[in-house]
Amino acid sequence: MEYLAHTSNSVGEVDPLKSHLRLVAERASKYAEAFDASLEAYIAGILHDIGKYGDKFQQRLRGEIRGVDHWSNGAWIALSKYQMSGIAAALSIQGHHKGLQRASKSSLGDLDPAKLEINNTEGLVLSEPDMRNLLERLEKDGLELPAKEQIGKSIYKHSDDSKIAGMLDIRMLFSTLVDADYIETEAHFNAQEKGARSYSEPGLKLNPDTLLEHLLGYLGELSMKSGASPSVRKMRSDLLHACLAAAENKHGLFTLTAPTGTGKTLSMLAFAVKHALHNNLERIITVIPYLSIIDQTVSEYRKALASAIDARDARRYVLEHHSLSGIRGGKRAVDGVTSDDEQEFHQQERLLTENWDAPIIVTTSVQFLESLFSNRPSACRKLHRLANSVILFDEVQTLPIGLVIPTLATLSHLSERYNSTIVFSTATQPAFSHLDAHIRKHYVRGWNPREIVPEELKLYERARRNRARWPQDIRETVSWNDLAKELANDAHGQVLCIVNLKRHALTLYDELIRMGVEDVFHLSTNMCPAHRQEVIKEVRLRLDKGEPCLLVSTQCVEAGVDIDFPLVYRALGPLDSIAQAAGRCNRNGRLEEGEVVLFLPESTEGENIYPDGAYRQATEVMKILLAKYGDHGLDINSPRIFEEYYRELYDIARPERKKEDLLEGINLRDFVKVSESYHVIEKPAINILVPYEPAVFNELEEEVRKAGLNAKWITKARPYAVGLFKPGFDDPLLSYIEPVPLGRDSYSEEWFIYLNGEHYSLETGLNPPQGMECLIG
Repeated sequence: MEYLAHTSNSVGEVDPLKSHLRLVAERASKYAEAFDASLEAYIAGILHDIGKYGDKFQQRLRGEIRGVDHWSNGAWIALSKYQMSGIAAALSIQGHHKGLQRASKSSLGDLDPAKLEINNTEGLVLSEPDMRNLLERLEKDGLELPAKEQIGKSIYKHSDDSKIAGMLDIRMLFSTLVDADYIETEAHFNAQEKGARSYSEPGLKLNPDTLLEHLLGYLGELSMKSGASPSVRKMRSDLLHACLAAAENKHGLFTLTAPTGTGKTLSMLAFAVKHALHNNLERIITVIPYLSIIDQTVSEYRKALASAIDARDARRYVLEHHSLSGIRGGKRAVDGVTSDDEQEFHQQERLLTENWDAPIIVTTSVQFLESLFSNRPSACRKLHRLANSVILFDEVQTLPIGLVIPTLATLSHLSERYNSTIVFSTATQPAFSHLDAHIRKHYVRGWNPREIVPEELKLYERARRNRARWPQDIRETVSWNDLAKELANDAHGQVLCIVNLKRHALTLYDELIRMGVEDVFHLSTNMCPAHRQEVIKEVRLRLDKGEPCLLVSTQCVEAGVDIDFPLVYRALGPLDSIAQAAGRCNRNGRLEEGEVVLFLPESTEGENIYPDGAYRQATEVMKILLAKYGDHGLDINSPRIFEEYYRELYDIARPERKKEDLLEGINLRDFVKVSESYHVIEKPAINILVPYEPAVFNELEEEVRKAGLNAKWITKARPYAVGLFKPGFDDPLLSYIEPVPLGRDSYSEEWFIYLNGEHYSLETGLNPPQGMECLIG
């Protein structure tokens, strides 16, 4: 009897199931060597498809029956043979088709074949009710399970004081099984096409010794060519050397706290490369909260490392992974890759991204953190790559306050158990250590990172390139008309004004235009990236030439935009937002002192003047500090002020009491509930192709209607897309958008085409007459 793994037509394999089980077990075991769980991974690999030896599964292959459960058999054998030491393997086996479920006695007990024969809640028939038959067939094929005594200490610690840690341990083991299964399954199907198992080319190696030499050479050249003042260049040099010195520490938790404009992006990369070299780590993962600066970071990395990497390998060496990276299928044009090679190249890039098999990965907070708390095979597949890695988090102050405690507890365990280094980088470092006692309730190590930048460097004092002018009274508000007059009459001629909401930016911009003010520009994410880049390019040109320029912007200008105004106005908001705005004032230190003016915009009774409740709460804390210290004592260049701000915020917001559904899921060890509850962005978003450049829009619209959504099209469409919150079923906005076709009679839920060109302004971007509540920010 031939026990087939996936198909009744197998080429080049006499016993395809036997081969599949052995190869998956060996590959998973190899992955798990990184965290001393190779034997458990091997067990999971051998048992994950053992149900396919069952008679019912053979009937399904012949088309005689449907709906066969072939995974519960292996999970139950793992539990029966290994008891507590088999829990992680059992959940991984059960989850490789349906996702991780719940690590509770009752949930695991439901895997009992006797129960499943009577009541299978999914309406499936069990592949084989008698486990002895399966084990005999496994043994007949020459495959053996290790003795229970060989396991020793399981990867999973089932105790009440380490539930978060235990759930991560299970996900890591699960990751090895899922990735191994996907790779060997693909090789099996390749064998049908090519006559022999065929594997995709593995990812490149980091080679940090070579990388460091070339990176430092690039940074030296960059410093010599810099147009910044000598004092700013010296600060950037000092930060770089502090990062290189700290890199010689052993793996662990770090913070990198430095003012904006001091070159954190590449200094942090230098830390990561040297740290990987010093600690024999395998990859670098950079996590960024904003899609808008992913491209910029990837571009900086590739440019900085260009001399160390073959140009043909640049995309495989620095791999980007996010919702718009366009690697789900299809092919796209790439410089240096011939059309004949494109499909194979992008298939390989897609595979590398699915399991993060690359030396440097740049991804989003959403992709990284939600995968870390997911239960789905596709999301968890890459997690085993986090072992022996340097993981860099940029702009960590953006971490939602309700997720802080479970996230930090998980990252702390990831660092300690899996030999990884975590770096939290920002100009406005949150006082996460203030939450250490709450974090310790979930993970005993808590959160006590080492700061990379020595206090004696006094970077914030040296970076004092502007002064803040605060409202004299926190009840003192200014109308948009009066603010427009003040901006228009400013003697500098070059002013940036940042507001909290898109509608405020539109209102202020309209006031300035109505008053006849010239040289006024608008910037917000209502404008597609190509449009925003054109505005930023024009603004920079005017600033360099000393020409008049008045830019009205939302917070999007604070996220990684290198722009330098002598005068910045900022609507009162959270302290970290104010500090980011100040980083756009006299950024390169060309003036003796720039000025940042804070103001409170007027509002009608009941009007919501902040993006969300957390933002409003943080602004109220800012008002408390302003009332306490007054105009002269509140120094946004003082780390002490940031420490007090965050302590006050945490005391008021009580993050340990937020996200009760998430905390309940963790308490129950319920992977499904945790996955459903952990969201970095609560509201789902969609991408809208907008008619910024009508000719390009028409070409992209025609192309996607003919060929359907694919990676090549997404790559070309990204610069011309605007992100919106997903509208409700009765939202008027739905009448103006149309979903992009995926294929015959199927449509995307993430990509849409905007149908009315009159609603896109070359000054302010997308402004639908209705449905404004969908506009993000």
